[in-house]
Amino acid sequence: MILRTPILRPPTSIDVSRICIQCLRKLSRPTPPTSRPFSSSPRDVSAIASSQNAFKKDYFWANAILKETLGQSKRGIRNAPLRSKEATVNSTTTSLPIAEANHEVGSPHVPSPAHEELPHRRRKRLREQSSEPQEESYPIAPDASSRLTTISSSLPVHSFRRRLTTYLSLAKPRLSFLIVLTTTSAYSLYPVPALLAPTATAAPSLSTLTLLFLTTGTALCCSSANALNMLFEPAHDAKMSRTRNRPLVRKLISPTGALVFAIACGTAGVAALYYGVNPTTAFLGAVNIGLYAGVYTPLKRISVANTWVGAVVGGIPPLMGAHEGGGWRELLFGAGSAGGWLCAALLFAWQFPHFNALSWAIRDEYKRAGYRMLCWTNPAHNARVALRYALLMFPVCFGLAYVGVTDWGFVVTSSAVNGWMVWRAVQFWREKGHKGTARGLFWASVWHLPIVMVLAMAQKKGLWERVWRAAVGAPEVDEELYGEEDDEEEEEEEEAKVLVPEKVVV
Repeated sequence: MILRTPILRPPTSIDVSRICIQCLRKLSRPTPPTSRPFSSSPRDVSAIASSQNAFKKDYFWANAILKETLGQSKRGIRNAPLRSKEATVNSTTTSLPIAEANHEVGSPHVPSPAHEELPHRRRKRLREQSSEPQEESYPIAPDASSRLTTISSSLPVHSFRRRLTTYLSLAKPRLSFLIVLTTTSAYSLYPVPALLAPTATAAPSLSTLTLLFLTTGTALCCSSANALNMLFEPAHDAKMSRTRNRPLVRKLISPTGALVFAIACGTAGVAALYYGVNPTTAFLGAVNIGLYAGVYTPLKRISVANTWVGAVVGGIPPLMGAHEGGGWRELLFGAGSAGGWLCAALLFAWQFPHFNALSWAIRDEYKRAGYRMLCWTNPAHNARVALRYALLMFPVCFGLAYVGVTDWGFVVTSSAVNGWMVWRAVQFWREKGHKGTARGLFWASVWHLPIVMVLAMAQKKGLWERVWRAAVGAPEVDEELYGEEDDEEEEEEEEAKVLVPEKVVV
């Protein structure tokens, strides 16, 4: 009686290179299942008893090699992962006798995962990979400088448009525009009485010309600081994908040209703030350039404290916008200076949840570039800091209402937005940035700041009261008070004129 070879075990004497394709396909077809169960077959039981290693990985490995060599079934094609053309060619050229010889000798030959992984385990792994959130894939907006550099490189070499686009890329226009917006937001919030005056002449410090000097000077100071930042670290920018396209890295402009541009912007910006606003605002603009370019930029490769220095740089522009004229003592330490400091504190605290979540996606690039950031040096601390400063938003918004910058309704409306970001920060802290929590906190911070600033401007102290009085035609409270005070002063002056002659006569 002729005993045939077991179905799952390939014949050792078959040479694949000497068999035609049709025969190979016939051998690869699975046999139809029998009516009897597998365990009740005496032939199968004897085969299992005769071979102790029948159900080890080598048993299934040989069958996988047959499928790979002879052609996969429909089920295998559906479940098998996509592979490169080169890997497929290499796997098909492997002969069965060589693989069996390696197995018999006991060499440490380890099959590839596609050969040794069972189909049900492969399906489970693919399901887990598809359901697992991709931490590195959440979108970071491309750097505006990189976009402008790409446009500049496609223009003619000596064209004016190419030079203009290159110099504009040095200024980081998106970041500069955000800083100007925070400055003008604080400018519209503070001081409260002057902005709510019925006539423009009652608020000379809030004139259109002053606003023009403030925005222009702030934008020029930001451009100077950003250009110096690029000038000091082109070698490190080349190591990161989001900064390797900057103009100095691609040598679209010389270091001398970048230095001249930075000095010119810094000088013009400080002068505009000095002559158009006040000396204190000009001093703060110059300090911000020095902090960003001279302290924050080199500190990024030394200590994680650079994040706190960068937050101070971001908090100074709102303090520049919250001014009422006068000297530096009145602006910084006067009776009404609390509102400006609270606006600065709001921007200072906001930057930690925003940047800590943003840096999580590119933590490996920061590490390769040599920048010491909490996102890779201490991920747990990175999440705790984000949560800590997200909670700080509550007392800052309460303080704005307490000092009279906003109405008390702002405490309620801002608490809803602050609670949303705190909830995202708690998730970020629990998962240490994994499971998509970094992306959630990042987008929450992106929407948080404009919503809070708009709510503060819409709920400015006394704004809706004056709107209501103007709508119904009621007189202003300040005018009534001022009228009563003027009448009392006139009465006192008349009494004094009457009494003085009587004393003289006596």
